[in-house]
Amino acid sequence: MNSSNLLSVVTFVYGFAAILYIAAWIFKKTFPGLLATWTALLGAVGNAAGIIMRWVESYTLGIGHAPLSNMYESLVFFSCTIVVIYLVIERTYKNRIIGAFVMPLVFLAIAYASLSPNINDRIQPLIPALKSNWLIAHVVTCFLGYAAFAIAFGISLMYLLARRKKKGKGYLLSQFPGPAFLDNLTHQMVTFGFLFLSIGIITGAVWANSAWGSYWSWDPKETWSLITWFIYATLLHARLMRGWNGKRVAYVSIIGFMAVLFTYFGVNLLPGLHSYG
Repeated sequence: MNSSNLLSVVTFVYGFAAILYIAAWIFKKTFPGLLATWTALLGAVGNAAGIIMRWVESYTLGIGHAPLSNMYESLVFFSCTIVVIYLVIERTYKNRIIGAFVMPLVFLAIAYASLSPNINDRIQPLIPALKSNWLIAHVVTCFLGYAAFAIAFGISLMYLLARRKKKGKGYLLSQFPGPAFLDNLTHQMVTFGFLFLSIGIITGAVWANSAWGSYWSWDPKETWSLITWFIYATLLHARLMRGWNGKRVAYVSIIGFMAVLFTYFGVNLLPGLHSYG
């Protein structure tokens, strides 16, 4: 079995985990939730093993680079980072309902990588601009940020639903944590993501200077990364200085993640230095 085959299997493992989390939420049963956790953990182990196998395969082919250089590889890593961060949250706060809103995102990310005919899963040599020791630092930090923003997005959706629970509505909302808890957890994830996105932008600028002789070129991906950074910076500033919380934070978190998705996917349709995305 090669790495692509293993990661295709992981796709279905994550899909099953997502279904189990949703079932545990809807039917309020402990066993599906417990099984969901172990299934997600199994998927994470398989996901990490697939990344390592792909790295080894690249050396076997005489290419030899970290598997972080194209859309397929970045989606696989994105999925892994989301599920690892989520499992830490689940263990810390002992609440599996969040998984019903996070694991579907993990499944969709890796399913798009594994099942989309538009995604090339072959291991290919790096283009000259990517041959740098900054590759791992830049991509890893950016995707740790993206993963935290993805989780914040899921929690923000939960918060908006939890407000209905506060008003005494909704059988399915009875297991939700309180709005204050969800609001605080959103803030924690946004702060975590903002830190790593900032590091990712800085390492990317240093890398760009090494590759193209300029720290900043106003490439579409660079521009949208900066827009995304400003959205989350605005959220954190407004919370700290203006006391924002609750609904406003949830909405800005959702808008921020839409900017992340456009930065990740949308700008690849535009000509630019990052069009290899």
